[in-house]
Amino acid sequence: MTDDPAWPVSLSGVTETVVTTLGPNGLWNAAPLGVFADNPATATTWGRTRTRGNFHRQGEGYVQFVDDPVVFADAALSIDEHDTPILESACAWARVEVESVETGRENGTEWEEWRLEPLESAIEKTTIPTIDRGFGAVVEATVAASRLDVSGYAEAELRDRLEYVASVVDRAGSPREKEALERIRAHSEW
Repeated sequence: MTDDPAWPVSLSGVTETVVTTLGPNGLWNAAPLGVFADNPATATTWGRTRTRGNFHRQGEGYVQFVDDPVVFADAALSIDEHDTPILESACAWARVEVESVETGRENGTEWEEWRLEPLESAIEKTTIPTIDRGFGAVVEATVAASRLDVSGYAEAELRDRLEYVASVVDRAGSPREKEALERIRAHSEW
């Protein structure tokens, strides 16, 4: 753990992470969270999710940088609860204080923007970065699958996108990414 409450990695664009938040049942709920590299960093929750409710109740969470596509798929499309806040798959994490900065509605779905301030952070693993089309396709599949039953999104277009990203995973994905794709199918209406 570092004494410097900075992010443990450089943020750019939107960094896809998994956040854990403490629920009223005493378990840590894992969910995806796109972190925008603003100054300070921000993230948006969509709908009345566990993450949104836990942010309001607790005022903090653990933003985690994971490299396991199955962990990402389970967090994105199922109720994924843990006894501890740090996931085994976390390469790095930051405990963040959250502050609501804006709310609104888009395509019939409520959203809330949050300011994220790191309170502490740690690097758990170091790896040599690689560019992996399969993992990127898994992330895109979770986004499309999570929108299948949301008004305002064209279901036919989402299903076309899912078929395309599935072909990328079939062609360029690792065995773990192929397993993640099967989890997406099992967790969604796809």
